[in-house]
Amino acid sequence: MKKISFITGIAALAAIASVNLTSCTKEGPAGKDGEDGIDGANGTATCIQCHDNTEELFAKQNQWAASTHATGGNYARNTVGCADCHTSQGFRETIATGQPVADVISNPNPINCYTCHEIHKTYTPTDWALTTTAPVSLMLSGETVDFGTGNLCANCHQSRPIDAAVMPVVGGPDITLTAANKRFGSHHGPQANIIGGIGKGLYEVGAGYINSAHSFIENGCVSCHLVEGYGNQAGGHVMNIKYGTSYITAGCTGSGCHDAAAVKQELTDYQAEIQSLLDQIKAKLIEKGIANEGDLYTKPGTYSADVVGAFLNHQSVTEDKSLGVHNPRYVKRLLENSLASLN
Repeated sequence: MKKISFITGIAALAAIASVNLTSCTKEGPAGKDGEDGIDGANGTATCIQCHDNTEELFAKQNQWAASTHATGGNYARNTVGCADCHTSQGFRETIATGQPVADVISNPNPINCYTCHEIHKTYTPTDWALTTTAPVSLMLSGETVDFGTGNLCANCHQSRPIDAAVMPVVGGPDITLTAANKRFGSHHGPQANIIGGIGKGLYEVGAGYINSAHSFIENGCVSCHLVEGYGNQAGGHVMNIKYGTSYITAGCTGSGCHDAAAVKQELTDYQAEIQSLLDQIKAKLIEKGIANEGDLYTKPGTYSADVVGAFLNHQSVTEDKSLGVHNPRYVKRLLENSLASLN
């Protein structure tokens, strides 16, 4: 009896599958005898404009997969206050509404094609259009920066706001930091503030500030970071400038700004100078009691505006990750003046 029931069940499943397959592949009504139907549009005609056999799309995907955006963006941070930049969905929501993310993002994704491009809106190459290129109002200072297509990056690669109660003002009063201010500073990506330079929220004690030409490059970040890729190690959608001990310098030399033979040594020498200034400032900050030896956190206490300001500048330049290259003249003077104020 069980064997018969089993066979009957199999037959029933086969019948159901047959019905389902038939319904999926069923043809429409037959045309009139002797008449040809009208040819429909080729279903792949739009898709192949991007999904062709040049492998260009795969190259970009392969580069992105090796990028920090794909592997190190900490996209598990999907809560209000973090999801705006740590998740793809949060970024798109913020750009669309002009407001911070309203709620926790479920099933968060890392930054991906859909974050930066208008993917699968028209199914044509216009889908590569950027989700935003509008000028960006900086959270730290309220000032606006305009880096062209680099504005897309500046939405997240900028300092977070700092509570006015602990924001140092040149010539202003002493500031008391508590344990709640442990993470005082610009957070992890203040590149837009560094590139924007003068008046963009850092502590500008002293005089002599001047922005470098990098502040005025037409498309900002994109001009250097998305040059022709070196495999999946640098350039392109990896967006690294440095791989191993080598540099992608096409952005430096393509416009004739820097000599190709000399630029790598110039980079190395300048970054060594900035690292020396950072080291000297850090030693002073430890001496003043505000900083720890092995991290970028503050210690509770009451400090002068110059000490807190020097901490902000040190932390911001360190977290910028370019060792001043994003705005060489400005960063050098910022650190020199900070060091002088500590002395």
